[in-house]
Amino acid sequence: MNPTKLIHDLGQSLWLDNITRDLLDSGTLQYYIDELSVTGLTSNPTIFDHAIRNSTDYDGDISRAASRAQSREDLFFDLALTDLPIFKRTDGIDGWVSLEVSPALAFETQRSLAAARDLHQRGGKPNLFIKIPGTAEGLPAIEAAIFAGIPINVTLLFSREQYIAAAEAYLRGVERRIEAGLNPAVASVASLFVSRWDVAVGGKAPAELTNRLGIAIAQQTYKTYGELLASARFRRAANSGARAQRLLWASTGTKDPKASDILYVKALAAPFTVNTMPDGTLKAFADHGEVGEALRPDGGDCNKVLADFAKAGFDIDALAGRLQKEGAESFVKSWNNLMACIESKSAAMLKAS
Repeated sequence: MNPTKLIHDLGQSLWLDNITRDLLDSGTLQYYIDELSVTGLTSNPTIFDHAIRNSTDYDGDISRAASRAQSREDLFFDLALTDLPIFKRTDGIDGWVSLEVSPALAFETQRSLAAARDLHQRGGKPNLFIKIPGTAEGLPAIEAAIFAGIPINVTLLFSREQYIAAAEAYLRGVERRIEAGLNPAVASVASLFVSRWDVAVGGKAPAELTNRLGIAIAQQTYKTYGELLASARFRRAANSGARAQRLLWASTGTKDPKASDILYVKALAAPFTVNTMPDGTLKAFADHGEVGEALRPDGGDCNKVLADFAKAGFDIDALAGRLQKEGAESFVKSWNNLMACIESKSAAMLKAS
């Protein structure tokens, strides 16, 4: 049996970190759904930048929309929203696609919330997640968006502590809906970025700890995730109709060329989680993936591994904050590149018309 089917049957959802016109038009997405058990999609500014910059797939839409779009961001969202497919899955558990608000708003609460409301309304699709970063400024926007009934993908989480803050923001939004007599079944995922940890300490940690930090952080977070789902607080909300905010593994493509290209997918197989991965990682796992023992609910050896990193001089909490800040800055850079690409193409087409 295909390894991707095995991991799906274990209880983990496989989402593709890609939404582009070619993916849809070429039939590749349908193949991934039918043969590789893909049940959701995410994206980011870098993916759209490459797709728009390096192909003519979007030129017709840019030409038609350039004269009426109020800004480069409006034009981009018009393009992106046409690429979001709707496909049915199990009662709203799967079949989701994610699109983020401008990364430039990562540290602006009110503007993040306003952008999430606008994008949700413009999307008009029941399976659209709006991505909001789990920064200190993003957390109130996440709570308010959930209270407003907007499905949210909390992005840019790097540690157990950041996950807890995001999960509590989600629960507060749900509890407010229950108190207001509203339907509390608002979907959400919390996206923990994994491989960037190992990139950050690469070449600095003892050899025996190579490529072990990201997995240890994920194990630690998975343990806390299970504890939260078993808590009296969540069960009270669930009894009123709330759904669990699922834990999502992000950044699971292997960055170290010396490591296995399925390192994180194999290590993080776990029921009631999501793994979102790029095409290359998905195809690699389908080709030579192995599904062994599922991630242990007790966190496995994460405490020992994290203690070993602390002994080696790494401040995990400080590094988590740095990674979140750098992740936000990286997304802003990609976003600015994307806006510049759209502006250049739209200007050229207006001139040619």
